Amino acid sequence: MSSVFDAIIIGTGVIGTATAFEMAKLGFKTLSLDRNSQAGHGSTAGSCAIVRMHYSTFDGTAFAWEGYHYWRDWAEYLGLETDVDLARFREIGCLVMKTDANGHLASHMENSAALNCPFEEWTPEQIVEKLPVYSLESYAPAKRMHDPDFGKPNGSHLNGAVFWPHAGYVTDPALSSQNLADAARKHGAAFRMGAEVLEILTDGGKVRGVKLGGGEEIHAPVVVNVAGPGSSVINHMAGVTGDMTIETKPLRQEVVHVPSPAGFDFEANGTIVSDSDIACYCRPEHGNNILVGSEDPACDEHQWVEDETDYDRNFSDQWTTQAMRLAQRVPSLGIPGTSRGVVDLYDASTDWIPIYDKSALDGFYMACGTSGNQYKNAPIAGKMMAALVAYCEAGNDHDDKPLQFMLPYIQRSINAGFYSRKRAVNEQSSFSVLG
Repeated sequence: MSSVFDAIIIGTGVIGTATAFEMAKLGFKTLSLDRNSQAGHGSTAGSCAIVRMHYSTFDGTAFAWEGYHYWRDWAEYLGLETDVDLARFREIGCLVMKTDANGHLASHMENSAALNCPFEEWTPEQIVEKLPVYSLESYAPAKRMHDPDFGKPNGSHLNGAVFWPHAGYVTDPALSSQNLADAARKHGAAFRMGAEVLEILTDGGKVRGVKLGGGEEIHAPVVVNVAGPGSSVINHMAGVTGDMTIETKPLRQEVVHVPSPAGFDFEANGTIVSDSDIACYCRPEHGNNILVGSEDPACDEHQWVEDETDYDRNFSDQWTTQAMRLAQRVPSLGIPGTSRGVVDLYDASTDWIPIYDKSALDGFYMACGTSGNQYKNAPIAGKMMAALVAYCEAGNDHDDKPLQFMLPYIQRSINAGFYSRKRAVNEQSSFSVLG
């Protein structure tokens, strides 16, 4: 079979474009397909784009600490012309409250210390010095707004936090995808927008390309599924779910934007905060607003979506619940009468750890289950996916002998089998957006 392209990549979100960039640098002639009109205009555009280092697993911490360095050196990494508009990384730090729910961060600090990733333990006094609008009364466990005990302190107080100074966020996540696509094009990658994949073509147990709407076929010996919330549909098209112990599903999420309380400039002086006591995380948002996301407490019902193209994009009482949860910590917070923020989908895996793997179909690869906590890892995930494709296409059996992948900045080798589609559910996971 002759092929116009060496590889087809489905999806142009931040991980899809990073994969295209890294594969193109290795010499693959790639074609990236997306049904959206512009790169980054799927779930990436709705990402909170937080770049943090704290994870409950060592492998997750290593991957995230490595990933930080690419955002720090974004212009150098991309190699684009100096007049190109680049996504901006604001390195403002991340403060994580010590709670019973996260084991008072013992494992997180142990992982960071082992990787020489800087962190600081903060006292309650230091927390309030940084965030004078904060009250440290405890409200755990998290409750729904209509619970009669919602907003009632439990009688204890937070006794400290851990601060990771190199964390931050990217101000325009969609632009970061577009930056990566431009960098990939410089190395010969092709992109085609407004193209919907309707079928994965196979021949004799091997992938041979895709069929698009309208019946057009495009052939390639490699197809990489980086379709975000549509990844499960693509995997079923390819018929590769039979040996997978980890599945992915689209999950509806709401993110809240509320104004900073009067007298405090959260955009200029705030930081990222992860607070499992109230089951919220927050970060500064443009216009001196606070972005508030959920840490998926047990009392909140997951809203799984059957059709990722057709779901309720309106705010619900979840918006008010999240705003009111933050108001427990920030008593002077004003709750606006008009809901503002984002309603979008995660591509969530069974244990909230992504799948970066080959599949049972020769030549078909997956970078799935990444939404919610993998935006920060896009550059290194793309680099690892490129290495994985090269490793397997050279005849190596990744299932039997997993790729050992070197993280270039931190000079640590990791077992890429950690992200296997066939792994046991990882009980070290938070089973939430925290990964």
